[in-house]
Amino acid sequence: MMPLTLRPETPADSAAIEHVTVAAFKNATHAAHTEQFIINALRRAGMLTVSLVAEDGGTIVGHVAISPVSISSGASGWYGLGPISVLPERQGQSIGARLMNAAMAALKDLGAAGCVLLGDPAFYSRFGFQPQPGLVLPGMPPEYFLALRFHGDWPVGTVTYHDAFNATS
Repeated sequence: MMPLTLRPETPADSAAIEHVTVAAFKNATHAAHTEQFIINALRRAGMLTVSLVAEDGGTIVGHVAISPVSISSGASGWYGLGPISVLPERQGQSIGARLMNAAMAALKDLGAAGCVLLGDPAFYSRFGFQPQPGLVLPGMPPEYFLALRFHGDWPVGTVTYHDAFNATS
């Protein structure tokens, strides 16, 4: 088996990233099934701060996207993780964990203050993410809105993702 390679996306990867994303979320009951549109809209807007692919033998099997978020208090240097996708037949092989760790390392290298995400606390707590009472994502259950701080004080306020998260096509 070829070793798994993690690398930044290239323009030639967009169709494969879309395929992985659609497949990963196909049977997810919590998903809006617009994740691939979000990634494409973030890319078009120049807002994919970090976009990494997991490649195995020339085939893209996973992807993670990170984009800037704004916080109503004016705190800067915060980013949102997601979507993160792994092909269903490759899930449970630590590909998602490797993508998470690489994405967090990339954010730290950029000097980010922290990262937020909407996801399962049972999975993301292993990476240090936890609910942070002062950070709110309106309309979402607070126990699923998680944050990881790299430096500085915890911000307090309402988090807003880029408009691309409203993309439906």
